[in-house]
Amino acid sequence: MFRFASLAYVGVLVLRDAHRYAHPIAAGGVLLGMLAWTGVTAAGYARPAGRRWPLLLADLGVVLALMLATPWVVGRAALAAGVPTLTVAWLAGPVLAWAVSGGRRRGAIAALALGGVDLATRTRISQSSLTGVILLLLAGVVVGHVARLAVTAEERLQRAVELEAATRERERLARDIHDSVLQVLALVQRRGAHLDGEAGELARLAGEQEAALRALIGRAGTPPADEGHTRDLRDLLNGYASAMVEVAAPATPVPLPARTAAELAAAVGAALDNVARHAGGRAWLLIEDEGETVTVSVRDGGPGIPEGRLAEAAAQGRLGVAQSIRGRVADLGGEVRIVSAPRTGTEIELSVPRSGQ
Repeated sequence: MFRFASLAYVGVLVLRDAHRYAHPIAAGGVLLGMLAWTGVTAAGYARPAGRRWPLLLADLGVVLALMLATPWVVGRAALAAGVPTLTVAWLAGPVLAWAVSGGRRRGAIAALALGGVDLATRTRISQSSLTGVILLLLAGVVVGHVARLAVTAEERLQRAVELEAATRERERLARDIHDSVLQVLALVQRRGAHLDGEAGELARLAGEQEAALRALIGRAGTPPADEGHTRDLRDLLNGYASAMVEVAAPATPVPLPARTAAELAAAVGAALDNVARHAGGRAWLLIEDEGETVTVSVRDGGPGIPEGRLAEAAAQGRLGVAQSIRGRVADLGGEVRIVSAPRTGTEIELSVPRSGQ
């Protein structure tokens, strides 16, 4: 659209100043050549496959050639008298094309090349000539910047649409499965948990499959975008779900910086190892998104931790809680709170700031 609009302006100027040109008939030929090349570029850039170096270089070369013909067609005397060059604003077409295809840098390169040739064809360089080159350079930089922003915005919109569609499908599947399969598996696990023999084994397997299916539903459809920057804590902690470990998480993602999420998940894993070693392995995991902070609670129904036992273990060189749990959370700028008493079980709360450290 810009090329056709600027070409119409060139045509008006040629009709107005043709009597002052050194070769007015040649000016008509140049105008027809500009029209033909405008059609070629319109067709070429319309196809994604055509927006590559061959057409970009040819576009720049053709416009440069037409600019170099200006002194002969118009005449240096007419140019000195203030008659505009033949290409006028039409010469900005390649600048915009290069900027859209490659961003600010390409736009600036094309603008400098065309601006330099434009100044070289003039017999007298005035303030308006320099202003035209500066505007050409600004157009290349600004359009290139906006083009990159548009591409980024489109990619983010596409990811958002995919995430929304995946989330809806996951929620639909979760409702259907929860109303049928998960309830049956949970019922089998509860009814057979205290039975011996094959019935007890069947109940245990049902419980494991229920936990695995819940974890699968929680992870299904989550796209891997931005994994290098943030992670959904639910995805990491759902991996600990089993027949012995129940995970309760918010319905919406709990995004954290990737390192923070990984370290917090490792600390939770250390806590669950202690549960398996000292409390029979039965645990409940709760994830709470509190805005500025994220808290994960690990609760078990074991015998509890006697008073002073943690300090005694640290003195003996057993640093599971001191380093694997408290040390990791402290490095993230968070804190660990342990509530325990004999025969009442243990609850460990791990709180970290969302920004991490």
